[in-house]
Order: sequence, then C-alpha cells, then structure tokens
Amino acid sequence: MKTFVITKEHLDANNNYIGKEDLTNFDGNIEVESNLGYVKNISFKAKGYILAKVGSGIKVGSGIEAGWGIEAGWGIEAGWGIEAGWGIKVGSGIEAGWGIEAGWGIEAGWGIEAGWGIEAGWGIKVGSGIVCGLSITCKFILSVNFNIFAGTCWWKQLSNDSEKTITCGKLESGTIAYGILVETGLPYDNNNSKKQELLLKAEELIQKSNELKESANNL
Repeated sequence: MKTFVITKEHLDANNNYIGKEDLTNFDGNIEVESNLGYVKNISFKAKGYILAKVGSGIKVGSGIEAGWGIEAGWGIEAGWGIEAGWGIKVGSGIEAGWGIEAGWGIEAGWGIEAGWGIEAGWGIKVGSGIVCGLSITCKFILSVNFNIFAGTCWWKQLSNDSEKTITCGKLESGTIAYGILVETGLPYDNNNSKKQELLLKAEELIQKSNELKESANNL
C-alpha cells in the first residue's frame, strides 16, 4: 500500500494543504512530517492509516476517516466526525463536531470533545476530561483524570436516558459530572485480568492481520 507524506512544500503560509494529490479519498496511508503544526484540509480519508508525527496535528473542516488507525503527535480536530477502523491516539486533544468512533481504543494526552457520541471497541484513556453531546461507550476500561460529561447536546431534545449514558466495562478513574454511568463488567476474569485482556487483544490483532493479508492478496 502506498504512503503519501505531507511536507512543508505541500502547505501554504496558513498551513492549508495545497498538494496535487487528493487526500480526501486516498487509496493508501497518509503521513504528516514532524514539526509542521496543525495541517489543514477540507477532509482527510485514507484506506490505510493516518499518522501525524511529533509536533504535527490535523485540523479539517469536515471529517477524518482511516481504514486502519489515526495517530497524531499533537491533536486532531474535525468539524464533522472522526472514524478509525483501528485505534486513535493523540498527544494532546481530540475534537469533533459530530461523533468519534474507533474499532480499538481511544487515547488522548489532553481532553476529548464530541458533539455527538463517542464509541471505542476497547478502552478510553484521557489525560484530562471528556465532554460529549450524546452517549459514551467502550468495552474495557474508561480512565480520565478529571470530569466526564455525557448528554450535553444543545441541538436537540434528548429522547431518553440512553443518550446521556456512559457505558464501560469499568470506570477506573474520573468523576461523572453529568450523565448516567453503566458499568458492564470487564469481559475477562478479574483474577487473571491482564492475561485475559492481552488474549482478547491478540485475537483482534490476528483478525486484523488476516484482513490485511486478504487485502494484500487482492492487490
């Protein structure tokens, strides 16, 4: 799979992407060179991964989407939604006007803000707090240093309590400042939790590996 690297030469004076390659629907991986600050575009969509290296972040007017993972040394900001088939990991914050969805985990050094919902197949780990217009869902551990707000949307009437529910396997740290906490229990035996968690993640990695092999064979 090809990889396109955004360098300083692809940006104008305001850090808007002006390269010839269409990165709104790219059949490959997108990387942002180190120390470029926030790189701006209408949107970024990659069949593979999106990676902004140390000192670089991503800011778009609409959405960010990757078939694999999204990672940024700084933060990522989207006027619409953010979606990754694998995980999302950023050094600072994540902000989306709509929802945030990751097949694996979501990790942010600072905070997470979403106008709609937040959903992660694994856990969510945040350095500060979470503000979410609708519900928050993750399968494993939810961990924040400060406060969690769910169901804060101003643009519609909440239809029921499920739209302000914070569902997780276990709330490890953080304060529910607004919303309803539902702990479903971790999907492994607490007596051997680390081993079972690693086994579950290994199974998902094997599944992703098989998908990658199938994709490669179809090239």
